[in-house]
Amino acid sequence: MKVRLPLALLALFFMSVSMAQEVPYEEYDLDNGLHVILHQDNNAPVVTTSVMYHVGAKDENPEKTGFAHFFEHLLFEGTKNIERGEWFKIVSSNGGQNNANTTQDRTYYYEVFPSNNLELGLWLESERLLHPIINKIGVDTQSEVVQEERRMRYDNAPYGRWREQMFLKLFKKHPYRWQTIGSLEHLASASLDDFKEFNKKFYVPNNAVLVVAGDIEIDTAKKMIQDYFGPIPKGEDIQRNTFVEDPITSTIKTNYHDPNIQIPAILMGYRTPAQTERDAYVLDMISTYLSDGKSSKLYKKLVDEKKKALQVFAFNGSQEDYGAYVVGALPVGETSLEDIKTEIDEEIVKLQSEPITEKDYQKLQNKFENLFVNANSSVSGIANSLARYYILYDDTSLINNEIDIYRSITKEEITAVANKYLKPSQRVELEYLPKEATEN
Repeated sequence: MKVRLPLALLALFFMSVSMAQEVPYEEYDLDNGLHVILHQDNNAPVVTTSVMYHVGAKDENPEKTGFAHFFEHLLFEGTKNIERGEWFKIVSSNGGQNNANTTQDRTYYYEVFPSNNLELGLWLESERLLHPIINKIGVDTQSEVVQEERRMRYDNAPYGRWREQMFLKLFKKHPYRWQTIGSLEHLASASLDDFKEFNKKFYVPNNAVLVVAGDIEIDTAKKMIQDYFGPIPKGEDIQRNTFVEDPITSTIKTNYHDPNIQIPAILMGYRTPAQTERDAYVLDMISTYLSDGKSSKLYKKLVDEKKKALQVFAFNGSQEDYGAYVVGALPVGETSLEDIKTEIDEEIVKLQSEPITEKDYQKLQNKFENLFVNANSSVSGIANSLARYYILYDDTSLINNEIDIYRSITKEEITAVANKYLKPSQRVELEYLPKEATEN
């Protein structure tokens, strides 16, 4: 009797087996400073071409914020050889898909094509780098797009401005104090020359990494890369500013009134170290233990057991220079924000007072093993990881050995790091309130 496993189950099995293996890659530099990383996987006829630029919101002039995110949109407007409005048509008509995203530290563009369109993907990204057209039509068009995005994601969305309000208090000197969406007023007042100068400074080969991953032949890919990217001139060396924040030594209390909500929220934010520091990895485990998902300590306590919160949520953001761990909740009924805060603090104190149980420790290890495997379960995921580890960590090998850092973290280390960073005197307490709360 033959046993037939569902196709999805078979795919999942083979994926988990193959992706648990080491990710092979080759990296080198072109003469113009462009870093290239190649990953060959001929199991499926798919290829990802991607470019990550080391430019994000933190690289902006404080009086001209929003540029990095704006360029994420603007550089799809067309080039000398791609007519305006044709970019997405070219991709879709050739069986591909593409997108881009921006953070405070980097900007990422990628295409996924059938592998016989590798050359097309390389040409598109080389055109974006070598021949962008930055004109008034494109700027005006994308200004409308960004304005609508601001309205949908921030201004008109319930709780849409919590992150903006929290980071204004967590950071006083560092550009992390503003969000990637930036200021619409800054964008509106910028000149065309301002946009051209930003492009000339940051969108250069020596400020980028090109990753090609998937069904490729290495020698063929190298020749194409040299043909399309080799002639692009090197840009000026980029001088980056360093911003050092003063420690938070007493609780910062603040509030914000959101006209889009009816239920208040309490959020507590802690400034944390750069993502490359070991403590940042420990804090990843701490935030998962306390507040990640319905099995976390805070969710089980506040939502399931005591019924004091409608929802517990957390944001753990490790970034290039600093990070932030923000935890909060929406109260039920007459439960006060102060009561919610007390309950959260009790769990943090428990974590600071004694090591977590062996069962909880193994659960954490299993979760991070799973996250590690899933991050590299597709060719596009691998391309993203390779680019990110190179640009933001300066260590491409983390794609294979970052999990070893999590494996080496001890229960005692978790307790020590919780004591070091999660102190009430080192946090911002944000009461996020309905607008009606201020009206008499």
